Amino acid sequence: MSHESHSPSEIPLAPSRLLVVDDEATARRALARLLTEDGYEVDVAGSGEEALEKLLTAPPDVLLTDVRMPGIDGIELLTRARAIDPGLPVVIMTAYGTVRDAVEAMRAGADYYVTKPIDLDELALVLRRVHEHRALRREASHLRERVRQEHRFENLLGSSVAMQSLIKSVVQVAPSRATVLLLGESGTGKERVAQAIHQASPRRDAPFIKLHCAALAETLLESELFGHERGAFTGAATRREGRFKMAHGGTLFLDEIAEVSPAIQVKLLRVLQEREFERVGGNETLKVDVRIVAATNRDLAGMVREGRFREDLYYRLNVVSLQLPALRSRRIDVPLLADHFLRRFAAEAGRDLLGFTDEAMAALQAHDWPGNVRELENTIERAVVLCSGDRVDREHLALPTAGAAPRTASIAPPPVAGALGVAPPALPGSRLEDIERYAILSTLEACEGSTHRAADVLGVSVRMIQYRLREYRHGIRRDSGTPSFDGHGPPKHGSKYLDG
Repeated sequence: MSHESHSPSEIPLAPSRLLVVDDEATARRALARLLTEDGYEVDVAGSGEEALEKLLTAPPDVLLTDVRMPGIDGIELLTRARAIDPGLPVVIMTAYGTVRDAVEAMRAGADYYVTKPIDLDELALVLRRVHEHRALRREASHLRERVRQEHRFENLLGSSVAMQSLIKSVVQVAPSRATVLLLGESGTGKERVAQAIHQASPRRDAPFIKLHCAALAETLLESELFGHERGAFTGAATRREGRFKMAHGGTLFLDEIAEVSPAIQVKLLRVLQEREFERVGGNETLKVDVRIVAATNRDLAGMVREGRFREDLYYRLNVVSLQLPALRSRRIDVPLLADHFLRRFAAEAGRDLLGFTDEAMAALQAHDWPGNVRELENTIERAVVLCSGDRVDREHLALPTAGAAPRTASIAPPPVAGALGVAPPALPGSRLEDIERYAILSTLEACEGSTHRAADVLGVSVRMIQYRLREYRHGIRRDSGTPSFDGHGPPKHGSKYLDG
């Protein structure tokens, strides 16, 4: 289903129903007549007692009441009305010059006040603002419900044994505050599982904050996690709160946790143990209540054995671990997922697609899906764009033909000289740095630009690949830290991976 965006004033609402309360019959009838002429549905009450009865029997969208009335006055009516409907907008009418009444009404929770005699233009503006606030509240409620629907357990799609087991585990772990470690290949849906855990937890109304740990250098990652004080480093012009503070009371999702440096690991361990930290460059100790959900596509236990990840941090993160299955191990779920993505992308594109041809579905089920659910999602989105009929056919999927080797079955041979803007190094006779550069760029080319896949093939971290690419773009020689122009400097920008 497509979701059109509206400004608050454009969000369609039914004509507002107003309840006008005033003990002066002439003023009450005159105001009701004028508001009716402006297109409102208007009901009237001559006292606070009568207004309370109508609030229960025919609830209005807006309460417009005088302040000074015998019996239940406007302030008491406001209090009782809010007990009946906490979200009811209330506009107070007060005589000109009675500022004390207006102040008391606003303190009691009135949304607006207007003075008598009523200026109709002023009242129209007030009612327009009430209309916009109603629209914003309704839209916010709609968006919250959409988020909950998108990340409820039923949206962890899959009828396979592996997925049913995962969903059962999510149901069990969500209500607790235990730290969760999500394990699985790239593209298996770790972030979606983390969001589902958050939405099913008591923290659902608090923030869900996420951070991709492999995307930032160590100093930037520390600042993103813990925040920094003004002047903590060059460019820190103001104090900035980190993701831990932003996630207070909610959930913090740390993706690619295996890429975190040893120094940051120490600080993460302290937060998990003590639930406190300091901003970068600061001395104030901050307390936080945050649930951690971490994820990685690496063998974290193996990294612990090799001394590349702290054992104590690993056990703190691994209170509950959930293994997300690769799509190729649950092919029975491919038709269900493909149909889900087809309906979603077809609706977004305004297309009326009936489904897949038998040939297309056979191709989907035969493919190995090295990119897992993310690859399937991208494949279906592309197919919706390319499809000109009412069903997606085999040709719209752009998958390898039957019998062809999967894209990740092997790494393509190094490209010919010049294909990457850098010639293959001569062996012997080349510097180790040049050999490394050629290995990284050629592997990136073979992995279609995926730094994660290239890191897996080369047996290095994603951050190392990103650091090297930055050096290559700027022509930095690691032996000197300065740009090089001796023929071993930056490659010619024939590689698209160096042009960004």
